[in-house]
Amino acid sequence: QVHLVESGGGLVQAGGSLRLSCAAPGSIFRFNVMGWYRQAPEKQRELVASITTGGTTNYAAPVKGRFTISRDNAENTVYLQMNSLKPEDTAVYYCNARGPFGDVSWGQGTQVTVSS
Repeated sequence: QVHLVESGGGLVQAGGSLRLSCAAPGSIFRFNVMGWYRQAPEKQRELVASITTGGTTNYAAPVKGRFTISRDNAENTVYLQMNSLKPEDTAVYYCNARGPFGDVSWGQGTQVTVSS
């Protein structure tokens, strides 16, 4: 497993924006896919967005058009830009990385709270 470090969470009003960062030790090219998941209280963890080594992105329906995932290969970092935030986006957000042999790494999570 790889130690992924998330940052950028916080408290924001509905309609506001936040940018989450996920830093990996070393090159992120070794991961087939990197993504963001979230888990709200008493709910299952769900995929928010993912991005492949080639830059192909995938978004969950509730965040499409509002969130953007990107990667900076030089900085070994993946970002999640979250705009037009809603109270239902409140959750702990986790960074995820999947290697070519099925190995999966998770970050420690960062809290995002959207007030109405």
